[in-house]
Amino acid sequence: MPPTIWTVGHSNHSLDHFLELLRTHAIEVVADVRSTPFSRRHPHFNRERLKAALANTSANAGGGAGAGIDYIFLGAELGARSPDRNCYDAEGRVVYARLAETEAFKAGLDKLIAEAANRRVAVMCAEKDPLSCHRTILVTPRLIARGLTVLHILGDATIEPHSPATEDRLISEMFKREQPDLFRSRDEILAEAFQRREAAVAYRMPEDTRAT
Repeated sequence: MPPTIWTVGHSNHSLDHFLELLRTHAIEVVADVRSTPFSRRHPHFNRERLKAALANTSANAGGGAGAGIDYIFLGAELGARSPDRNCYDAEGRVVYARLAETEAFKAGLDKLIAEAANRRVAVMCAEKDPLSCHRTILVTPRLIARGLTVLHILGDATIEPHSPATEDRLISEMFKREQPDLFRSRDEILAEAFQRREAAVAYRMPEDTRAT
């Protein structure tokens, strides 16, 4: 069976609630894919504080003694804000297809998949809704292309399988004000839905830094 990878957003959850989400699904490793692993509004999700809290948290749903949940930082490889200027278009917006072809991204994906082969890994970013986050729009399709199963942990601890439920929801949201062309295949409509969402959520470089 191919490995399964979970995703989760820390959102504005309390630390206790976030840790309970992980315990509910017996997550053993949190892979942080935030380019900047800090939160001003929710400092308990700053990298070192979160890493320490995870180390003291059992992966068992019932809590109690345990080896703790491991933390790995992959924001440099799988983050949405690439330092590679070749990943940006003329308007300063990162292009996910270009980012996904970089050696750094591929190396990060390899590391993530290697971890998932042996332990239960959750890809973590900030956004609560997986459809609002690059973990779904950028990272997830590349995991699925490599044969993995992706499950999104929602804020109430329920699971939304990426395919087809999340994809159907993406299509619905991206075309909610219009009817998709019935003469196109679902794959074509889905590709456009991903493009529209990417345009909405992809990082855009500040204008005063684009020429430097």
